Amino acid sequence: MSDQSTRTVLERFPAGGPRGSWPADEYAAQQRNQGHPARVVMDLPSDDFLVIADGPTA
Repeated sequence: MSDQSTRTVLERFPAGGPRGSWPADEYAAQQRNQGHPARVVMDLPSDDFLVIADGPTA
């Protein structure tokens, strides 16, 4: 049996935001407060922070 999951991009934020501003982390925290498993990852090719949710495949 394999442990497969899917990743859904909930939102993306440019990495060049104002200093001291963490919009991706704030958005992920809001999602977690609503019960959604969200975390922030960096997409190097696009230079964006992605807020993603992991979930099992159907």
